[in-house]
Amino acid sequence: MRRRRTPDDSGQAFPVYITVVGGLLFLAFAYLAVGQAGVNRNGAQTAADAAALAAAQETRDQLAGDWLSVIDDPDKWLDILEGDSAVFDGCFRAYELAEQNRADVDACGASGRLGYRVDVTAQESVGESVVPGTENFNSTASAIAVIEPRCSFALPDEEGDDGDGDEPLPLPRLDCGDTDWDPDPDDPTTLPDPEDLFDVHLSDGTNDE
Repeated sequence: MRRRRTPDDSGQAFPVYITVVGGLLFLAFAYLAVGQAGVNRNGAQTAADAAALAAAQETRDQLAGDWLSVIDDPDKWLDILEGDSAVFDGCFRAYELAEQNRADVDACGASGRLGYRVDVTAQESVGESVVPGTENFNSTASAIAVIEPRCSFALPDEEGDDGDGDEPLPLPRLDCGDTDWDPDPDDPTTLPDPEDLFDVHLSDGTNDE
């Protein structure tokens, strides 16, 4: 025979129900806090990545401009195309990009032979949650962007071309991976863009907290 539920049974089950629902709600809010922290951290990393890339691209563009300024003197190409003449003053671009992504730059400077490291802190905290202290926690992140030369060349005398009398030697051909360039200062279509001369990308050395 089925036992009839008594008022005492309902009264005993109600506290258990409240406890279970309260626990589920706490877990839901805790997961929400974890999600908020993840979003905050991802935002900080995006800001760091963008800032480091912007700084590196600024220096890449400067190197490309330096190359154009000495295009008629191939003896000066090597130092520029290998980045030996790089000046690391592109951090102002890092500050601009970090601000656009709602982060503050904590540090910016040269990293390795030809790159930038940028550390940032998110401007917004994770926010209030059931996890104590999140309202005062701002995610931090760092990123490293590197500049890699893409082109090589051989000077005319290295190719066995001594020219013809007083005629100037042709400028060396640039071998830039999948594309070769025969630079002619009088023909802009033959001049590579900065991204043709140098590759800029994030290094695997990025990290965050």
